[in-house]
Amino acid sequence: MKDSSYGARAKLGLIYPAPGWVMEPEFYQMSPEGVITCTTRISLEETSEKHLSKMGKQALEATKILREAPVDVIILGCTSGSFIGGAQYDLDIIKSMEVISGGVPCITTSRAAVDALNTLGLKKIAIATPYIKEVNEKCKSFFTESGFEVVNIKGLGLLHDAEIDSQSLETIYKLAREVDTTEADGVAILCTGVRSIPILEKLEQELGKPVISAIQATFWKALRICGIKDELTKYGSLLRYM
Repeated sequence: MKDSSYGARAKLGLIYPAPGWVMEPEFYQMSPEGVITCTTRISLEETSEKHLSKMGKQALEATKILREAPVDVIILGCTSGSFIGGAQYDLDIIKSMEVISGGVPCITTSRAAVDALNTLGLKKIAIATPYIKEVNEKCKSFFTESGFEVVNIKGLGLLHDAEIDSQSLETIYKLAREVDTTEADGVAILCTGVRSIPILEKLEQELGKPVISAIQATFWKALRICGIKDELTKYGSLLRYM
Protein backbone atom coordinates (compact mmCIF):
# COMPACT_ATOMS: atom_id res chain seq x y z
CA MET A 1 0.00 0.00 0.00
CA LYS A 2 1.43 3.34 -1.05
CA ASP A 3 1.19 5.99 1.63
CA SER A 4 2.16 9.63 1.16
CA SER A 5 0.95 12.27 3.58
CA TYR A 6 -0.81 15.34 2.20
CA GLY A 7 1.67 18.14 1.66
CA ALA A 8 4.67 15.86 2.20
CA ARG A 9 6.74 17.92 -0.25
CA ALA A 10 5.27 21.39 0.32
CA LYS A 11 2.37 23.14 1.98
CA LEU A 12 1.60 26.47 0.32
CA GLY A 13 -0.13 29.02 2.54
CA LEU A 14 -2.43 31.19 0.45
CA ILE A 15 -4.13 34.47 1.41
CA TYR A 16 -6.93 35.04 -1.10
CA PRO A 17 -9.82 37.52 -1.56
CA ALA A 18 -12.98 36.06 -0.06
CA PRO A 19 -15.24 36.52 -3.12
CA GLY A 20 -12.88 34.63 -5.47
CA TRP A 21 -12.67 30.95 -6.40
CA VAL A 22 -10.24 30.59 -9.34
CA MET A 23 -6.76 30.48 -7.80
CA GLU A 24 -7.08 27.31 -5.73
CA PRO A 25 -8.36 25.07 -8.57
CA GLU A 26 -5.59 26.33 -10.85
CA PHE A 27 -2.98 25.72 -8.14
CA TYR A 28 -4.25 22.16 -7.78
CA GLN A 29 -4.29 21.64 -11.52
CA MET A 30 -0.57 22.43 -11.63
CA SER A 31 0.44 20.76 -8.34
CA PRO A 32 2.83 17.82 -8.48
CA GLU A 33 2.16 14.99 -6.02
CA GLY A 34 2.90 15.98 -2.46
CA VAL A 35 2.10 19.69 -2.85
CA ILE A 36 -1.05 21.12 -1.26
CA THR A 37 -2.53 24.57 -0.68
CA CYS A 38 -3.82 25.83 2.68
CA THR A 39 -5.98 28.94 2.26
CA THR A 40 -7.26 31.73 4.46
CA ARG A 41 -9.47 34.47 3.04
CA ILE A 42 -9.66 38.23 3.43
CA SER A 43 -12.41 40.67 2.54
CA LEU A 44 -12.55 42.54 -0.78
CA GLU A 45 -15.75 44.42 -1.57
CA GLU A 46 -14.62 45.62 -5.01
CA THR A 47 -11.46 45.94 -7.07
CA SER A 48 -11.19 49.71 -6.78
CA GLU A 49 -8.18 51.64 -5.51
CA LYS A 50 -10.04 52.49 -2.28
CA HIS A 51 -10.75 48.88 -1.35
CA LEU A 52 -7.55 47.34 -2.69
CA SER A 53 -5.52 49.70 -0.54
CA LYS A 54 -6.92 47.98 2.57
CA MET A 55 -5.54 44.58 1.61
CA GLY A 56 -2.02 45.14 2.87
CA LYS A 57 -3.19 45.45 6.47
CA GLN A 58 -5.57 42.52 6.05
CA ALA A 59 -2.72 40.41 4.68
CA LEU A 60 -0.80 40.92 7.91
CA GLU A 61 -3.76 39.69 9.97
CA ALA A 62 -4.10 36.67 7.67
CA THR A 63 -0.38 35.94 8.03
CA LYS A 64 -0.88 35.64 11.80
CA ILE A 65 -3.45 32.92 11.13
CA LEU A 66 -1.46 31.02 8.51
CA ARG A 67 1.70 30.95 10.60
CA GLU A 68 -0.15 28.57 12.94
CA ALA A 69 -0.21 26.00 10.12
CA PRO A 70 3.00 24.17 9.14
CA VAL A 71 3.20 25.97 5.78
CA ASP A 72 6.46 26.40 3.87
CA VAL A 73 5.60 29.72 2.23
CA ILE A 74 2.88 32.36 2.69
CA ILE A 75 1.44 34.01 -0.42
CA LEU A 76 -0.66 37.15 -0.81
CA GLY A 77 -2.60 35.93 -3.83
CA CYS A 78 -4.05 39.18 -5.08
CA THR A 79 -2.04 40.98 -7.76
CA SER A 80 -3.70 44.37 -7.44
CA GLY A 81 -3.72 44.13 -3.64
CA SER A 82 -0.01 44.92 -3.55
CA PHE A 83 0.79 46.71 -6.82
CA ILE A 84 -1.85 49.30 -5.96
CA GLY A 85 0.64 51.21 -3.78
CA GLY A 86 3.67 50.90 -6.05
CA ALA A 87 6.85 48.85 -6.05
CA GLN A 88 8.10 49.90 -2.62
CA TYR A 89 4.67 49.34 -1.05
CA ASP A 90 4.75 45.79 -2.42
CA LEU A 91 8.19 45.16 -0.93
CA ASP A 92 7.10 46.66 2.39
CA ILE A 93 4.11 44.29 2.55
CA ILE A 94 6.40 41.30 2.03
CA LYS A 95 8.81 42.55 4.71
CA SER A 96 5.98 43.12 7.19
CA MET A 97 4.48 39.69 6.48
CA GLU A 98 7.86 38.07 7.14
CA VAL A 99 8.19 39.87 10.47
CA ILE A 100 4.90 38.27 11.51
CA SER A 101 5.34 34.85 9.87
CA GLY A 102 7.92 33.56 12.32
CA GLY A 103 10.51 32.76 9.68
CA VAL A 104 8.23 31.47 6.94
CA PRO A 105 9.16 33.07 3.57
CA CYS A 106 6.45 35.37 2.18
CA ILE A 107 5.65 36.50 -1.36
CA THR A 108 3.08 38.55 -3.24
CA THR A 109 1.69 37.78 -6.67
CA SER A 110 2.95 41.13 -7.97
CA ARG A 111 6.53 40.35 -6.91
CA ALA A 112 6.25 36.82 -8.33
CA ALA A 113 5.20 38.30 -11.69
CA VAL A 114 8.21 40.64 -11.67
CA ASP A 115 10.54 37.73 -10.91
CA ALA A 116 8.93 35.61 -13.62
CA LEU A 117 9.29 38.32 -16.28
CA ASN A 118 12.93 38.84 -15.32
CA THR A 119 13.64 35.10 -15.41
CA LEU A 120 12.24 34.93 -18.94
CA GLY A 121 14.31 37.95 -19.95
CA LEU A 122 11.31 40.07 -20.93
CA LYS A 123 11.65 43.86 -21.03
CA LYS A 124 8.73 45.08 -23.17
CA ILE A 125 5.42 43.65 -22.05
CA ALA A 126 1.75 43.77 -22.99
CA ILE A 127 -0.62 43.38 -20.04
CA ALA A 128 -4.15 41.94 -20.06
CA THR A 129 -6.33 42.44 -16.97
CA PRO A 130 -9.98 42.39 -15.91
CA TYR A 131 -9.56 45.74 -14.10
CA ILE A 132 -11.10 49.17 -14.38
CA LYS A 133 -9.05 52.08 -15.75
CA GLU A 134 -7.81 53.49 -12.42
CA VAL A 135 -6.45 50.09 -11.36
CA ASN A 136 -4.82 49.52 -14.76
CA GLU A 137 -3.02 52.83 -14.36
CA LYS A 138 -1.60 51.64 -11.04
CA CYS A 139 -0.66 48.34 -12.68
CA LYS A 140 1.24 50.07 -15.47
CA SER A 141 3.00 52.33 -12.98
CA PHE A 142 4.09 49.36 -10.84
CA PHE A 143 5.64 47.44 -13.71
CA THR A 144 7.27 50.57 -15.09
CA GLU A 145 8.81 51.21 -11.64
CA SER A 146 9.96 47.60 -11.64
CA GLY A 147 12.02 48.08 -14.81
CA PHE A 148 9.68 47.07 -17.63
CA GLU A 149 8.31 48.98 -20.58
CA VAL A 150 4.55 48.46 -20.77
CA VAL A 151 3.85 48.74 -24.50
CA ASN A 152 0.13 48.03 -24.15
CA ILE A 153 -2.40 47.39 -21.40
CA LYS A 154 -6.05 46.53 -21.70
CA GLY A 155 -8.71 45.70 -19.09
CA LEU A 156 -12.24 44.38 -19.09
CA GLY A 157 -13.52 47.19 -16.84
CA LEU A 158 -14.80 44.85 -14.11
CA LEU A 159 -15.20 46.01 -10.52
CA HIS A 160 -16.31 42.94 -8.58
CA ASP A 161 -14.65 39.57 -8.06
CA ALA A 162 -17.83 37.65 -8.86
CA GLU A 163 -17.71 39.12 -12.38
CA ILE A 164 -13.96 38.67 -12.72
CA ASP A 165 -13.92 35.03 -11.64
CA SER A 166 -16.87 34.24 -13.91
CA GLN A 167 -15.10 35.22 -17.14
CA SER A 168 -14.73 32.39 -19.64
CA LEU A 169 -11.40 31.09 -20.89
CA GLU A 170 -12.41 32.29 -24.34
CA THR A 171 -12.78 35.86 -23.05
CA ILE A 172 -9.32 35.82 -21.45
CA TYR A 173 -7.80 34.15 -24.52
CA LYS A 174 -9.22 36.85 -26.81
CA LEU A 175 -8.11 39.61 -24.45
CA ALA A 176 -4.53 38.29 -24.39
CA ARG A 177 -4.44 38.14 -28.18
CA GLU A 178 -5.90 41.64 -28.51
CA VAL A 179 -3.41 43.24 -26.12
CA ASP A 180 -0.35 41.68 -27.79
CA THR A 181 1.72 43.86 -30.10
CA THR A 182 4.69 43.13 -32.35
CA GLU A 183 6.77 45.33 -30.03
CA ALA A 184 6.03 43.22 -26.95
CA ASP A 185 8.58 40.60 -25.85
CA GLY A 186 5.86 38.80 -23.92
CA VAL A 187 2.31 38.99 -22.58
CA ALA A 188 1.23 39.04 -18.92
CA ILE A 189 -2.31 38.04 -17.90
CA LEU A 190 -2.68 39.65 -14.50
CA CYS A 191 -5.21 39.06 -11.72
CA THR A 192 -5.58 35.92 -9.63
CA GLY A 193 -9.30 35.96 -10.33
CA VAL A 194 -9.10 35.16 -14.05
CA ARG A 195 -8.74 31.67 -15.45
CA SER A 196 -5.60 31.24 -17.51
CA ILE A 197 -3.71 27.99 -16.93
CA PRO A 198 -5.36 25.94 -19.72
CA ILE A 199 -4.66 28.55 -22.44
CA LEU A 200 -1.04 29.54 -21.76
CA GLU A 201 0.60 26.93 -24.00
CA LYS A 202 -1.82 27.68 -26.84
CA LEU A 203 -1.19 31.42 -26.58
CA GLU A 204 2.59 30.96 -26.55
CA GLN A 205 2.45 28.79 -29.66
CA GLU A 206 0.20 31.21 -31.53
CA LEU A 207 1.90 34.44 -30.47
CA GLY A 208 5.43 33.07 -30.68
CA LYS A 209 6.46 34.58 -27.34
CA PRO A 210 6.25 33.84 -23.60
CA VAL A 211 2.91 34.35 -21.87
CA ILE A 212 2.71 34.40 -18.09
CA SER A 213 -0.28 34.66 -15.81
CA ALA A 214 -0.59 35.90 -12.25
CA ILE A 215 -1.57 32.48 -10.91
CA GLN A 216 1.10 30.61 -12.88
CA ALA A 217 3.85 33.02 -11.80
CA THR A 218 2.79 32.82 -8.16
CA PHE A 219 2.78 29.02 -8.20
CA TRP A 220 6.18 28.95 -9.94
CA LYS A 221 7.70 31.29 -7.35
CA ALA A 222 6.21 29.34 -4.45
CA LEU A 223 7.63 26.05 -5.74
CA ARG A 224 11.06 27.64 -6.17
CA ILE A 225 11.03 28.88 -2.58
CA CYS A 226 10.07 25.39 -1.41
CA GLY A 227 12.95 23.86 -3.38
CA ILE A 228 10.71 21.93 -5.75
CA LYS A 229 12.34 21.82 -9.17
CA ASP A 230 9.95 19.60 -11.12
CA GLU A 231 9.70 20.67 -14.75
CA LEU A 232 5.97 21.04 -15.31
CA THR A 233 4.55 20.88 -18.82
CA LYS A 234 1.23 22.12 -20.28
CA TYR A 235 1.15 25.35 -18.26
CA GLY A 236 3.46 27.70 -20.15
CA SER A 237 7.21 27.98 -20.61
CA LEU A 238 7.77 29.62 -17.20
CA LEU A 239 7.14 26.34 -15.39
CA ARG A 240 10.04 24.80 -17.27
CA TYR A 241 12.36 27.28 -15.51
CA MET A 242 12.82 25.61 -12.16
